[in-house]
Amino acid sequence: MRYKLLVKLLPLCFAAAGPGFAQSDDSMSGHDMHHHDMRPSKDQKVKPKSPARRGEGMSDHDMQKIPSEEAQPAPAPQEPTMSGMDMDEHDSMMAGALGDYSMMRDSSGTSWQPDSTLMEGVHGMLGSWTTMVHGFANLVYDYQGGPRGDHKTFSESMLMGMAQRPLGDGELTLRGMISLDPLMGRDGYPLLFQTGETANGRTPLIDRQHPHDFLMELSATYSAPLGGGSGFIYVGYPGEPALGPPTYMHRFSAMDNPEAPLGHHWLDATHVTFGVITAGYVFGDWKIEASAFNGREPDENRWDFDSPRLDSGSARLTWNPDENWSVQVSWGYLHSPEGLEPEIDQRRTTASLTYNRPFSGGNWQTTLAWGHNDKSPGDATDAYLLESALSWEQHTVFVRAENVAKDELFEIGDPLFGRTFRISKFSLGYVYDLPLAEHVKLGLGALGSVYDFPNALDATYGDNPTSFMLFARLKLD
Repeated sequence: MRYKLLVKLLPLCFAAAGPGFAQSDDSMSGHDMHHHDMRPSKDQKVKPKSPARRGEGMSDHDMQKIPSEEAQPAPAPQEPTMSGMDMDEHDSMMAGALGDYSMMRDSSGTSWQPDSTLMEGVHGMLGSWTTMVHGFANLVYDYQGGPRGDHKTFSESMLMGMAQRPLGDGELTLRGMISLDPLMGRDGYPLLFQTGETANGRTPLIDRQHPHDFLMELSATYSAPLGGGSGFIYVGYPGEPALGPPTYMHRFSAMDNPEAPLGHHWLDATHVTFGVITAGYVFGDWKIEASAFNGREPDENRWDFDSPRLDSGSARLTWNPDENWSVQVSWGYLHSPEGLEPEIDQRRTTASLTYNRPFSGGNWQTTLAWGHNDKSPGDATDAYLLESALSWEQHTVFVRAENVAKDELFEIGDPLFGRTFRISKFSLGYVYDLPLAEHVKLGLGALGSVYDFPNALDATYGDNPTSFMLFARLKLD
């Protein structure tokens, strides 16, 4: 094993992303706010909410962030400030989807992140509904080095909308998410040592990252007070079961990196699952939940809707000990996840720890994660991930280190077929964001990657392959 080195970064390119946000006809009309303006401060909790409306209740710290009329100049009639808002409407923005906690804790599916996490998006009101829209579009030039490398210019994107309202004694949350990733083609984009899924239903994707489906999530969640905590049910087609950490594109420590992790299929590959039902219970800073879901990964037809079924199961325990930490452990049984290996089932175990640290003018988040896949029949393999992102003013620096046991790098007939190789990868990247319009930022960035792998792979991958990406991004903020 040798350690190999690279990194030459340059920005360029162009991208596109979409819509604004809903506005109400009352005093909230024309007003919006960013989640990172509303994060609870250290050692402070969101105040309990009444059973009739869990959206009510806001921390003293958040109350202090509402400008007084004495401290602020008189607002223009068409742009009312926070001091002109109805407090009940503002309080509803703090409702967690699963229980009595800050909305900032919610991440992808029913997963949690630290309460202090900076959550980007555009927020508003539409009647009794609290709304949020978030999205991005990247245009990427991708160069992967070595004999198995390739290069490609492609676009990846995501647009998510959320609407929430009180319903009876609880809270109803609707969420939808789409992506135009299918436009990059069924074979996705080049990514050395990446494996998983297929482009044509017959041959596996190797050294490439598959595109996501057009419909990534269409879900409904209902939660209500129960026995001193809250019970909830989540239904998605597609959706995300209770398995693994928050999906990489929703983790602050990963969202600025345009590459998928090599350990994606050990940690969070079930984030687009055509058929999910999750039930759980939240008590204070603890959450326990279980899912029944479709174990089969999405097929190569990225524009269609796969058949729903509930043939697999998972369970997850999450703990947020304070506003800066989130810890989860989870286990899942996946029935026949790979279309090319229908006779193989999989048992997956994951554990992750996320630390988030807001500071004046910025935010820093780090995630440490482990995933274990045990095939039946077959061998067990592990993936380890450490990633971190530091953002201040218009700058973001992100790093990712991985060590993954890959057993799908060669097809049947190759002398190395079936062998497991431990791959290490280190990536470093940077993004500079420019305000383009209200709630829209243009980011210019680049990243470079180096690898370490066994000598037996030299003939296939070269002595010292290096890779880089240059990208431009539009993001709603």
